[in-house]
Amino acid sequence: MLAVVAVLAAAGAALALTLEPSAATGTLVGRSSSSYEATERYRERFGEQSVVVLVRGDLPNLVLTQNLNTLVGLEGCLSGNRPAGSPAPGGERSPCAALARTKPVQVVYGPGTFINSAVGEIQSQLQVRSQASAAQAEKAAEAARRVARGQGRSKAQQERSAEAARQVVSSQLLRELLQVNLKYGLGLTGAPTLNDPNFVSALVFDPSRGARTPKARFAYLFPNDRSAVIQVRLEEGLSDEQRRDAIEQIRGAVAMPEWRLDKAAYTVTGAPVVLEDLADALAGSVLRLLLVALVVMALVLVLVFRSRLRLVPLLVALAAVAVTFGAMAVIGASLTMASIAVLPVLLGLGVDYAIQFQARVEEEGDAPRAARLAGPTIATAALATGVGFLVLQLSPVPMVRGFGGLLVAGIAFALMLALTAGTAALVLSTRSAREGALARSLRGAGELADAVRGRLARPAGRLGAVGAAALRTALRRPERVLAVGLALATIGWAVDSQTEVVSDVERLVPQDLRAVSDLQALQRATGVAGEVDVIVEGADLTDPKVVAWMREYQSGLLEEYGYSATNGCGKAELCPALSLTDLFRDERAAATKEQVRGLLDAVPPYFSQAVITRDRRTANLAFGVRLVPLERQQEIFDDMRERLKPPPGVTAQLGGLPVIVAGANATLTDPLRRLGTLLAGLLAVALALMAVYRRWERALVPLVPIALATGWSALVLFAMRVPLNPMSATLGALVIAISTEFSVLLTARFREERAAGLEPAEALRATYASTGAAVLASGATAIAGFAVLAFSDVTMLRDFGLVTVVDLTVSLLGVLAVLPAVLVLAERRAERAGEPAPAGDRDPIPA
Repeated sequence: MLAVVAVLAAAGAALALTLEPSAATGTLVGRSSSSYEATERYRERFGEQSVVVLVRGDLPNLVLTQNLNTLVGLEGCLSGNRPAGSPAPGGERSPCAALARTKPVQVVYGPGTFINSAVGEIQSQLQVRSQASAAQAEKAAEAARRVARGQGRSKAQQERSAEAARQVVSSQLLRELLQVNLKYGLGLTGAPTLNDPNFVSALVFDPSRGARTPKARFAYLFPNDRSAVIQVRLEEGLSDEQRRDAIEQIRGAVAMPEWRLDKAAYTVTGAPVVLEDLADALAGSVLRLLLVALVVMALVLVLVFRSRLRLVPLLVALAAVAVTFGAMAVIGASLTMASIAVLPVLLGLGVDYAIQFQARVEEEGDAPRAARLAGPTIATAALATGVGFLVLQLSPVPMVRGFGGLLVAGIAFALMLALTAGTAALVLSTRSAREGALARSLRGAGELADAVRGRLARPAGRLGAVGAAALRTALRRPERVLAVGLALATIGWAVDSQTEVVSDVERLVPQDLRAVSDLQALQRATGVAGEVDVIVEGADLTDPKVVAWMREYQSGLLEEYGYSATNGCGKAELCPALSLTDLFRDERAAATKEQVRGLLDAVPPYFSQAVITRDRRTANLAFGVRLVPLERQQEIFDDMRERLKPPPGVTAQLGGLPVIVAGANATLTDPLRRLGTLLAGLLAVALALMAVYRRWERALVPLVPIALATGWSALVLFAMRVPLNPMSATLGALVIAISTEFSVLLTARFREERAAGLEPAEALRATYASTGAAVLASGATAIAGFAVLAFSDVTMLRDFGLVTVVDLTVSLLGVLAVLPAVLVLAERRAERAGEPAPAGDRDPIPA
C-alpha cells in the first residue's frame, strides 16, 4: 500500500510541475455573462487586448529625427514582417525571426506605422490624382489646340493655347492641395516623405496648442509631448503558453540593439503583460512559501502531537496534495490564482484527517477497531466539510468555483489516503518485533521532542488550566456561555460589511513586480493603464444616425470623467482610444450614408480594421481607463452601461479585461453575496449532517458553534483591521468547513463516551483529553502553516494568510469553548422531552 501511494504521489507531483498559471479571462467571469460575450466578440473581430510598448522621450526628438526610422523598423519586427529576400533583423535566432515564424501578432499601431502609412496613402492618392490631372490636362490641351487650329492660328499659337489649358487644370490640383493643407495643416507642397520634418510636424503637432503639443485626435499614439505608444494587438485564440511566449518575444525584440533610440527608452506593459507576470509571481511565491510552511508544520507536529510517528500526517497530506494537483494536470485544468490558494488549505485538512485517525489507532492499540470507531466519524466530518466547500459552486466566478471543486476533490483524496496509507504506516511500524535502525531513529526523535516539550510544560500547563476553567464554566453556566457567544457573533455579523475590501492592484502585489511598475509608468506618461471597449453591432453601421449616436456617447462620457481636447487626459478617469468616431470628427463629412462609406473606403484598411469590420456590422468605441481601485472602475462601467441607448436595430455592450476584472471583484466582495454564501453553506452542512444522523437534533447541535464561528471571525478581522481582498473574501466557506471538522469530531466522541456510560461532565473531559487533544494538534499545525503566508511579499497572499490564521484560530478556540455548553443544553432538553439517555447514563446533568 505504501509503495502504491508513494508511486501515485510521485507521479502526481511530476504532473503538477507541468501545470502552468493561467490568466485567461474565462477564469474571472462566467462565459454566459454579457461582458465575457462582448469581450469574446471583440477578440474574434479585432484581436486580443493590446500589449503596449511605451516610448518615453521628447516627442519631437522621436518623430522628427532618425528615431522615426528606428520605430518603423521595430514596429515591422513586432508585426512579424521581415524584409523580402533579406534575413530577419538580428538573425534567424532573434525575437524578430521568432515573431515572423509564429505570427502571434494581428496588427501593430504605432507612431512609425501611422506616419509611414500616412505618407504612403498620401503618395498613392497624389499619384492617382496627378495621373488623372495629367490626363485631364492633355485632354484640355488637345481641345484648346483644336479650337486654335479652327481659328487659323499658327502652330506656336496653338501650343501656347494648349499649355495655357494645361496650367488651368494643374492649378485646380494645386487649389485642392491648398485646401487640404488649410483644413488639416499638412504643409504639403508635393509628395511627402517619411523623413520630411515639415510634413511630419504638420501631421503630428497642433500649433494652436503649442509647437510641441500633439493633436488631440491622435492621443492613442501621442498622449503628450513626452511619450508615444505602440499598441501590439495579439491574434485571437492564443493559448496561455503561446500568449506567454509572444510577450517574451515582444520584450526581447524591444531590447534588441537594432532598435535602440537616441535619448529615449522603451517600456513593455499592458493588461496581458500584467496578468501573466502577476500569475507567475503568485505561483512562485506560493511554492516558495509552501516549502517553508512544510518545515514549520513539521516542527509543530513534532512538538504538539504525542505520537512516535509524528510526521506521518504531514506525509499523508503531502501525498494528497500531490495526487490532487496531478489529477488537475491529467484533466487539462489550468492553475489559477484561486487554485494556488488551495495548497495550504488542503494541506491543513489532510493533516487533520491523518492526525485524527492516527490518534485513535494509538489510543485503541488496534487499527481495525480504530477504523470501525473513528472511520465513520472522520468520514462524516469530511463529508460536511466538502459540502461546505461545494457551496462555492454557486459563485458566478469560475475561478472561485474551481477553488471549491478542487478542495472537494482534495478532501476525498486526503480522507482516502489517511485511512489507507496512514493505516499502512502504523501497521508497518509495529509489525516487526525486532527494532531496526528506522524504529530506533523514530524513538530517538520522539524522546528528543518529548524533552523539548518538557521545557514548554509550564506554559502548556497554564494553557491547559485555562482550558479546564473554560470547560467548568461551560458545564455550570451553559446558557451564559452560549449567550455571550451569540452576542459576539451578532456583533461580528453586523460589522462584517464594514470590513475593508482592498481591490487596488497596486496594493495587492509586490511593489517591485516589474509589470506593475511598468503599468504605473504607462499611467504617469499617458494618463491611462487599460482599455475598455464598447462593441456596437447592427445591420448597417454606416447610417449617419448611428455614427452621430456613437460620437455623442463618446464625447458625453469623456466630458463627464474629466477629459478635454485642451487639457488632454491629465487626471481624467476616461480618455479616448482608437475608435470609429476618430474617422468622423467632422459632422459635415458624415451627413449621408454615401459620405460615411466613402470615407471608410478612403481610410487605409490597416487602420480601419481596428475600428470596424469589413461587413460594416461591428464597430468599436474604445476608452482608456486609469489604474484606479476596482470599486471605482465598476462605478464608471455601470454608468457607461446606463448611458448605452443606441438607435433602434443597434446593440452595444461593454467588454475588455478591465470590465471583466472589475465585475469579478464586485461579485467576490459584495457583502450580501458573502452573507448568502454563508447561509447556503450552513444549510448545506445541516442537510449533510441530517442525511447521516437522520435526526434534526443531532444534526443541529454541532452546527451551532459553526454558525457562531462565522460571526466571531468577522468580528476579530474587523477589530484587527485586516482587509479582505478578492482572494480572501471567499473565506467564509473556510470558516464553515473548518468549524464543521472540529465540531463534528468532538460531538461524535462525546456521544460515544456517553454511550459508554460516562456522565456528561466526565464524557466531556474524556472527549477533550482524547479527540480534543488531536483536534488541537491538527489545528495548531494548520495555523502554523498558514502563518508562514503572513511573511509573503505579495500583499494578496499576506492578507490571505492573516485572514486564514484568524479564521482557523477563532474556529478552533470558539468551538472548543462553546461546544460543551451546546452539548449540555442539548442533553437537558432531551431529558425534559423524556428521551431515553444513552446506555449507562443515570445521573442527571447539574442545573
